[in-house]
Amino acid sequence: MNQIPSVGRIVHYVSYGTPGGEYTSKCRAAIVADVYSLDNPHPDPEVHAEAEGAEWVALVVLNPSGMFFNDACHDELRKQGGTWHWPERV
Repeated sequence: MNQIPSVGRIVHYVSYGTPGGEYTSKCRAAIVADVYSLDNPHPDPEVHAEAEGAEWVALVVLNPSGMFFNDACHDELRKQGGTWHWPERV
């Protein structure tokens, strides 16, 4: 089943962690605030051109120490830092 991101959906954002390894990369809960598309392009033209065909969203990321806002691309396979994916079913 292919899910489509939409405003208000809950996803997982993957944090980067720190270069020295003090903090590891972790999944954080995030709420989709906007979905970028051809009809609603990313405000940065370079990012939008590079992301053609990818699912880019604006996120409100929930951390234990507060919230932050970030744009992220969908990455269901590698789940690299700075990307989002659907929550795993448990």
